[in-house]
Amino acid sequence: MIRAQLSRLGAGWREVRAVVRLSLSGATQDYTQGSVRRAAILLAIPMMLEMAMESLFTIVDIFFVAGLGAAAVAVVGLTEAVLTLVYALGLGLGMGATALVARRIGEHDAAGARLVAVQALWVGALVALALGVSGALFARDILEAMGAAPEVIAEGSSYTLVMLAGSGTISSLFLINGVFRGAGDATIAMRSMWLANGINIVLDPCLIFGWGPFPELGVTGAAVATTIGRGTGVLYQLACLAGPRSRVPLARQSLRPVPRIIGALLRVSLGGVAQFLVATSSWVVLMRFMAPYGSAAVAGYTIAIRILAFSLLPAWGLANAAATLVGQNLGAKEPARAEHSVWEVAKFSATVMAGVAVLSFVFAPAIIGVFTADAAVLAHGVACLRIVACGYSFYAVGMIVSQAFNGAGDTTTPTLINLIGFWVLQIPLAWALTRHTALGPTGVYVAVLCAESFIACLSVVVFRRGRWKLQRL
Repeated sequence: MIRAQLSRLGAGWREVRAVVRLSLSGATQDYTQGSVRRAAILLAIPMMLEMAMESLFTIVDIFFVAGLGAAAVAVVGLTEAVLTLVYALGLGLGMGATALVARRIGEHDAAGARLVAVQALWVGALVALALGVSGALFARDILEAMGAAPEVIAEGSSYTLVMLAGSGTISSLFLINGVFRGAGDATIAMRSMWLANGINIVLDPCLIFGWGPFPELGVTGAAVATTIGRGTGVLYQLACLAGPRSRVPLARQSLRPVPRIIGALLRVSLGGVAQFLVATSSWVVLMRFMAPYGSAAVAGYTIAIRILAFSLLPAWGLANAAATLVGQNLGAKEPARAEHSVWEVAKFSATVMAGVAVLSFVFAPAIIGVFTADAAVLAHGVACLRIVACGYSFYAVGMIVSQAFNGAGDTTTPTLINLIGFWVLQIPLAWALTRHTALGPTGVYVAVLCAESFIACLSVVVFRRGRWKLQRL
């Protein structure tokens, strides 16, 4: 009996290894047929690794910058709060690209998918230019508007300038990876983020501390390293799109702008941008609520929220997989399979994130302690992480259902849900708890937990009505 059990375990382990190898190989798959769970896993593994690399950018920056003091960590946190607006723009544009490319792939319209990809590149180039110029001109003003302390502005204004001036690389990474995800080629998206992060990890300490032949730039060095890494990732993406193995290969005759397709892309993307702007702008307001409590509170909150983002990576990967599965299956005229995919992915993700929540709560002091030895920063970070971790399973379900709407091309519904959850509930609740109770900054953490859990419940109720199945692209 023991031998039979060991044999079954061995067979199961070999099957898992085979699925992982296949998911990372970049081999072409038809996600409109076969096992839904297997399709979700094949897509989710590289997507989780892709999102892990994006979250790792800021975690690596904070890890090295923490040695420069609380003011340096605070400027990273305040700048990241502003950059969440750029992330919203990039994610929204990428969402539109994913929805349109996935629908064309599901319809087996390779030429249509290629046209969408090219129009996405045109939009991305214009957005990158606008972001770079605006960031370079208004970096210091933005820090002041965020309520940064004078010592934070003095030490970190150059960091903010470099990050905002190079923010077009962020939107481009998300947008082009949205094309790859829609085509079901999550492996290329993952590799571009691995490349960008590898460069950042190597350059960060060199440019911050002046290792070897590199200049000692302090906190500004983290911005330079991050921008170089992301820029290299974008160049790799473009090379893959133009390469012979591309699933949406660029052709000379398809490089011209097509207003009709750009319009369709923008219609879907603007809903996605609005959706994430509603969410991420609320995080900017929350950071503004935290600022009066000092650099230690801002630094602790910054570290905890970065860990939160990293902890949710399994759910993000599965949510992006759900978006691709919904888009491609709707294109293949399989709405029932599209819905079944969402529920299967949501159940699996909620289970995984329940385990992550337990680990985050129990080991919060050790996790936060990796990034800081400052007792005040540690206390704020541990309190924040433990409170927000209580809702991990809710967050996971909410993310997956929202991405399912987006994959169908219905970006309006999750935008409205976010508006209610973040601006009608989270912001007023955070204001009331921080200003009119003894909770202080803890009120912000409680507001995050309540709002995200409410959004998940409301998303499920609306999704079950099924109107997203009727969305035409």
